[in-house]
Amino acid sequence: MQPKSKLQVKLHSGELREIVFTRGEISLADVLAAHGLPLNTRCGHRGLCRGCEVELCEGTLVTSQGKVGAPAKVQACRAQLDDPLMIYVPVRSRLEHRPQVSETFDIAIPYAHEPLFPAVAGGSDTAFAIDVGTTTVVVLLVDLITGTVLSRAGAFNEQIAFGDNVITRIAAAQTPESLTAMQYAIAMKTIQPLLVSACERAGRNLDRIAGGAVAGNTTMLHLLTGEDPTPLGTSPFRPRFIAGKMVSAHNLKLVADGLAPQTPVQLLPGFSAFVGADITAGVFASGMVLDSDPSLLVDIGTNGEIVLQTGGQLYACATAAGPAFEGCGLRCGMRAREGAVSDLRLQLEPFALETQVIGNQPLTQANGLCGSAYVDFLATARSSGLLNAKGRFESGAWASLPTQHRFFEAGERGVRLAETDGEGSLFISEVDVSLLLQAKAAIGAGIQILLQTAGLRIADLGRVYLAGGFGMHLNIANAIRIGLLPGFREEQVCVVGNTSLAGALLAVVDRAALSEMEKLRARVTVVDLNLASGFEDCYIDQLMLP
Repeated sequence: MQPKSKLQVKLHSGELREIVFTRGEISLADVLAAHGLPLNTRCGHRGLCRGCEVELCEGTLVTSQGKVGAPAKVQACRAQLDDPLMIYVPVRSRLEHRPQVSETFDIAIPYAHEPLFPAVAGGSDTAFAIDVGTTTVVVLLVDLITGTVLSRAGAFNEQIAFGDNVITRIAAAQTPESLTAMQYAIAMKTIQPLLVSACERAGRNLDRIAGGAVAGNTTMLHLLTGEDPTPLGTSPFRPRFIAGKMVSAHNLKLVADGLAPQTPVQLLPGFSAFVGADITAGVFASGMVLDSDPSLLVDIGTNGEIVLQTGGQLYACATAAGPAFEGCGLRCGMRAREGAVSDLRLQLEPFALETQVIGNQPLTQANGLCGSAYVDFLATARSSGLLNAKGRFESGAWASLPTQHRFFEAGERGVRLAETDGEGSLFISEVDVSLLLQAKAAIGAGIQILLQTAGLRIADLGRVYLAGGFGMHLNIANAIRIGLLPGFREEQVCVVGNTSLAGALLAVVDRAALSEMEKLRARVTVVDLNLASGFEDCYIDQLMLP
């Protein structure tokens, strides 16, 4: 019998929990998750991020570099427990905090009220529309008789524990057992409780549900249906399915009291392995296909997708922007949720630093910065002269910062925002800036390549539709200023919200929408940026700050 030992866990609230663990090979992150304290293991337990970082207060932990003694900061997914110890878990490392879920959207296309599923008043008169995002999931409940939205519910996609982007999810689904676990995480741990919650809020039983529609990227739909997504991770990147298809709740392993196993669920069609049904839904719901002038849809989420429309022809690409704009890999980065700095303005003469925190909390209680704040920092630090075009701090300008706002550690310079309540300090470093520039360069280069492919210039575009939750919180002027939306004018940009969810809703209330989305697939040319002439040069150019 293996010996047992004791782990004490301090939380931001002041609570102290005590866990008795069995010594062995299990990681600290797994021990915490097993005792109701899941962490942000967003890179799939590969030690590639700081999402699960904890502070070792007393005792030692075993890591790949050997034993580490207190005080120290360690990645919980890469540490094993041995002796009795005490740790502190920062708020930003916890998984359970509520996300900022994008539930709002614009529908800019006319539609009829001809439901996808037969409706019986007082009986099967309800349907659901779902956006399965890599990070968050939203469920709408719809009255099929009137076409009105009855309620909505949103939460983190529980697959986050397997990784924070499609690449890590694909890598995590290598065995039948892991694929089954990931399907269970989305169907039963995410969608099922959200559907139950939406029904409770609407005052309707699940036995009144006639069916539903689901939008999501290609990987998410493969994982939802239990289809092997591994072909999506290697060339030639061929999905098991891409056209829309109807499946049953039973096939999805979606089980809930009152929900009939044969309940039909329509999966929306996608364009390619990395331009999925969420983008098809967005192209349709935004109404861009009806624009007389060329137009662009940009969805900056966990992944970046771009679609150009000109003369009815569509060009689409997916960019390897990575999840930097969701805080991954950044020293103080976090997803947009309560306690995150969301807005920031910096000036040097006279020095001023203004911030806004989600939930209207004071900066002293903020837990990290989300993507919109980083965009603000790049823009204002560049315009004030603190950052040069290459994203490096100008030495004289950095030295002029007030002492308490200068960060310097192991040769790394940064700007410190303010001391936080017991969690060290929030800062933005030159390494953070480099990662952000790589992400924005991927988006900017993707836009440029699509325009070149179609023989267009930025001046030829009428509208730029900015989709996704990130766009809802973005300072558009700053996004343009740093080249994330390169060369555009503010008046060109139209923020349209969660168009993936809008497309799923349209499919439920107007059956013709589904066939129209299928027709879009015949009009799209998917551009592989890795093979596109000039992409590398364009990407390098976009690494600069204007």
